[in-house]
Amino acid sequence: MKKFMDKNFILETKTARSLFAACQNEPLWDYHCHLSPKEIAENKQFKNLTEIWLGGDHYKWRQMRTYGIEEKYITGDAPDYEKFLKWAETIEHLIGNPLYHWTHLELQRYFGIYQPLSVKSAPDIWEKANSMLKSPELSVKGIFKKFNVYGVGTTDDPIDSLEYHKAIKEGTAPIGKIDTLVCPSFRPDKALYIHKPDFKDYIEKLSQVAGMQINNSDDVIKALENRLDYFVQNGCLVADHGLSYPPYTQARDEKARDKAADELFKAAMDGKQISEEEGEAYITKVLSSLAVAYKKRGIVMQLHMNVIRNINQKAFETIGPDTGFDAVHDNSMAEKLSAFLNLCELKGGLPKTILYSLNPKDYYSVATIMGSFQGDGIKGKIQLGSGWWFCDHKDGMEQQLKVLGNLGMLPTFVGMLTDSRSFLSYTRHEYFRRILCNLIGNWVENGEFPNDRSLLEDIVKDISFRNAKNYFARS
Repeated sequence: MKKFMDKNFILETKTARSLFAACQNEPLWDYHCHLSPKEIAENKQFKNLTEIWLGGDHYKWRQMRTYGIEEKYITGDAPDYEKFLKWAETIEHLIGNPLYHWTHLELQRYFGIYQPLSVKSAPDIWEKANSMLKSPELSVKGIFKKFNVYGVGTTDDPIDSLEYHKAIKEGTAPIGKIDTLVCPSFRPDKALYIHKPDFKDYIEKLSQVAGMQINNSDDVIKALENRLDYFVQNGCLVADHGLSYPPYTQARDEKARDKAADELFKAAMDGKQISEEEGEAYITKVLSSLAVAYKKRGIVMQLHMNVIRNINQKAFETIGPDTGFDAVHDNSMAEKLSAFLNLCELKGGLPKTILYSLNPKDYYSVATIMGSFQGDGIKGKIQLGSGWWFCDHKDGMEQQLKVLGNLGMLPTFVGMLTDSRSFLSYTRHEYFRRILCNLIGNWVENGEFPNDRSLLEDIVKDISFRNAKNYFARS
């Protein structure tokens, strides 16, 4: 029997262990996350394990609810220690769930705790971890240094002032000078979601920040480009979009689509309710125009697709968004995605683009569609994004890697990201690297690829870090 999560965790073969040794110390480029720029700038020192571990982590919250934990111990006002004990009670039952592995990798790498978390061990772990959280090594700056974090891409709204990013870049923030790049990412979802009840209010705010009147869809695009230039001036490398499905609406020609988009915009600003399906002409026009703007500025476009959000209305109204009430969508997306990418190409050319689907059924469609839009002399210009959200477990990562290997070119992959709000999530990169090395190691030991150690080490180092570093660098 193998030891529980020892140094050879997941690494089944000698080749896998050798490859992991070669890439495990590569820097981390966490190009998509939801970390707070304010907490980074202030070099936050977390007061206890609950604050850094359970605060904002809807992955854990979902499982606590599943185990029957009352909401007061999840998002409510129960004392932090009691919340932690409830998490310890929950995790004992998460066999087969990636949260079990993530939790224990975090205990090992951040706190040197190799004892499994349980109701029995929780008090000792609480005391030891909290004592260590007082040290500079586990401040934000200390964590970045400890895990060799080359860069993070936060997620920011176009109307954001980026004051914390500015302070970090200038070295005037409390965190002082750091080697880690902290880059804002342009996330204009609220300007696209014409079907949302707060759309009108958001457009008015965008108008104020951009310093221009917004009277139609062309004005929305101009205002967003104005803000995009501001983001680029402050280090933006990536744009991100969260979509239920790829936007595309048929139209006789571009003029007809423009007319439909303006009619929809006027209706929304007049307070009329528009469904997501009805709003497609507007979303198609704005997002395809933004794609052209991204290409001109060397910005990578990310499309996160096939998620259905806030499906429990009562919980949403009581607790709010991003609290664990989202799910995998089963929309058919191949036709719309291919048509949307084609429209972008016709309008001015696709930027470098990463395509994610929350539903792994889409991997074959996405991987073959993206192969039709590669080019411009860019290695892996269009990417099949890593296993995301409900898919970033061992099976999900292996599935994504195998599909990419079968239908694309695995060595050009830009690798893992955390997509997390937690500063304890950097061990997910290690988790991914172990899975990657184990998969390739098994192929080699099964005689499916030559045992060319130099070539293999280059492949795993590239996927772990170097591809992302090159991919996100603006040309």
